[in-house]
Amino acid sequence: MTDSPWLDAGQQRVWLAWIRLQLRMTYEINRQLQADSALSMADYDVLAGLSASAAGRLPISALANHLGWERSRVSHHVKRMATRGLVAMAAAETDRRVTEVTLTDHGLGVLRSAAPGHAALVKNLFFGDLPGAELPALADSLERVYAHVLKNGTLPPPPG
Repeated sequence: MTDSPWLDAGQQRVWLAWIRLQLRMTYEINRQLQADSALSMADYDVLAGLSASAAGRLPISALANHLGWERSRVSHHVKRMATRGLVAMAAAETDRRVTEVTLTDHGLGVLRSAAPGHAALVKNLFFGDLPGAELPALADSLERVYAHVLKNGTLPPPPG
């Protein structure tokens, strides 16, 4: 690393490749989920996050932390999802000041229906031309970057 505020040629190549990939994958995932399941990628992320939690329920702040979103974004988004019956919102039984988001049976069914198509798209587009032997190095690099962002970013890291 140099003291220059600018990216060197190698950094710029990687950064621009990441930006192009991230934007295109977001577009393709949103398109596929919307066409196949009437879900957005944000909907899918919320449903998947809740399904991975104990009892399919999380406080809004914990869900925001898990997703890497602002709490207000999660609150607004889950309110819209609740009107579609995908999630429910209620005060936590243990602390009535805390709003919890719960995955509904309908939301779990929609997630289970959407997951195979989503996985197929990711396998085809993201992993389709990537040799299996390169996966460990790519995973290591991405995990290292993620750990650095968690350590130096402004959003608290997710628990665990």
